[in-house]
Amino acid sequence: MLYPLTFTPLFMERVWGGRNLERLYGKALPEGKKIGESWEITDRPDAVSLISNGPLAGRSLRWLMENHGPEVLGPTHEGVQRFPLLVKLLDAEEALSLQVHPPADKAVSMGGEPKTEMWYIADATPEASIVAGLKQGVTRRDFEEGIASGGVADCFHRIPVRAGDVMFIPSGRPHAIGAGNVIFEIQQNSDTTYRVYDWNRVGLDGKPRELHIAQSLRSIDFTDFEPELCTSEKVGSGAVSFRYLINDPLFRVNLTTIRRGERFYLRSHGAQILGVVKGKLSAKAGGVEVQLSPGQFALLPADLDRVAFQAETRVEYLQVQF
Repeated sequence: MLYPLTFTPLFMERVWGGRNLERLYGKALPEGKKIGESWEITDRPDAVSLISNGPLAGRSLRWLMENHGPEVLGPTHEGVQRFPLLVKLLDAEEALSLQVHPPADKAVSMGGEPKTEMWYIADATPEASIVAGLKQGVTRRDFEEGIASGGVADCFHRIPVRAGDVMFIPSGRPHAIGAGNVIFEIQQNSDTTYRVYDWNRVGLDGKPRELHIAQSLRSIDFTDFEPELCTSEKVGSGAVSFRYLINDPLFRVNLTTIRRGERFYLRSHGAQILGVVKGKLSAKAGGVEVQLSPGQFALLPADLDRVAFQAETRVEYLQVQF
């Protein structure tokens, strides 16, 4: 039997990154680097997570999928060769590029992969915002004229955000993360991004970053106007409460709040990922116990019969089912 698995983060330097993952979550960031992304669970050809706990410590997620894929993912993912999700923490000290990911019906013909994702805003400055979709009535012609004139940013729909807000970004929805956001991101296992506009800045190498205008125009859904933040009411009271955030065929996400000192159990209904937003949580199964603090994640393989939990403090965590 497997057990709750934790992984060593992979830190990605980005021109728009900062040091907030160190400040908020105690991440051991490399000195002098602007870290924009911490890849917490990844099975990419160029970036693979290493297990950090228990008897399998040092083994990679790639090895785990090759040798224990059915036990990890369960029968609903029969035949899946690569771990289907990529889990990140993002630190947008500056704004990201205006961008889009190709939809599933076009991605392969464009040499890319579809990428649907969700953002949980964990920390935000008072001025923080995100960009998602187009302003009402913007046409493809308006958009192309904006690209030509340098004013394409005015075509996008900007939304002020605060901690606790959630946005769903299906493939084909143009988007950007504004400055001052720290985000928990759950996404398909893809790294295909087409940049529309990058604020006329240079990359870490001192050169302008590549734009992908033709690919972006093929990918953007020009009927996607002014999407709203995901809203949901809290369900339950007392010891346990939930906010059901995302219900999509690719993944389902809820935010669970547990009162301090509570003990509880989860039974397996397929693979799950837990990401602690606030507080401290312990989980035990297969003879292995893990302690999770804010900004830490654990993978619960599908073959775990029952996982025992204890809220060491009042705790809030994202539960991802897939």
